[in-house]
Amino acid sequence: MTRKEKVAFVMKELDQLYPEIPIPLDHTDPYTLLIAVLLSAQSTDVRVNKITPLLFKQANTPHEMIKLSVEEIREIIKPVGLSPMKSKGIHGLSHILINKHGGKVPQSFESLEALPAVGHKTASVVMSQAFGVPAFPVDTHIHRLMYRWGFTNGKNVVQTERDAKRLFPKERWNDLHLQIIWYGREYCPARGWNIEKDHITRMIGRKSVINKLLKGK
Repeated sequence: MTRKEKVAFVMKELDQLYPEIPIPLDHTDPYTLLIAVLLSAQSTDVRVNKITPLLFKQANTPHEMIKLSVEEIREIIKPVGLSPMKSKGIHGLSHILINKHGGKVPQSFESLEALPAVGHKTASVVMSQAFGVPAFPVDTHIHRLMYRWGFTNGKNVVQTERDAKRLFPKERWNDLHLQIIWYGREYCPARGWNIEKDHITRMIGRKSVINKLLKGK
């Protein structure tokens, strides 16, 4: 298969597997999505989805959030990890949203990335999932699968994002990044990977990666 044929194959397979694409993090609006994505850094969506209902019961708007102290936020979010940094980030960005953006989440990468504790990936998730702006947030699953499929050299997530945006049609980015995440979790995990269940990698995957896996068995 040519590179172009491989890309078409991946999109077709993912569409068949995931015609309906759930968003992994529970949220009700752009603000709660922003907070959930911030909390998910170096944590799991499952863990975050257990904690956000407790936090949002106390505060689900910037105005309510700043009424809590950093310490109170930290106590609630402790199970997701990195709570000292994340609690300061949540409190700080809530103040900035009120002071600079009328209490609303801004709809631009530049404004989002200027907020404390918000990096490019978090901004990309919010732009894509809250506002429908084409973006390709690269998480650990996408980075791993793009390398295993031979679509990137695996150097870093910046390169992986660049390659994904170059290979896949822009109108597909928002769906595709979620489909790849679900596929990675279900069929192509970092640990306990069974190539027999992973139809896409078996068909188009990087030979060196597949051979290494088979040798290790």
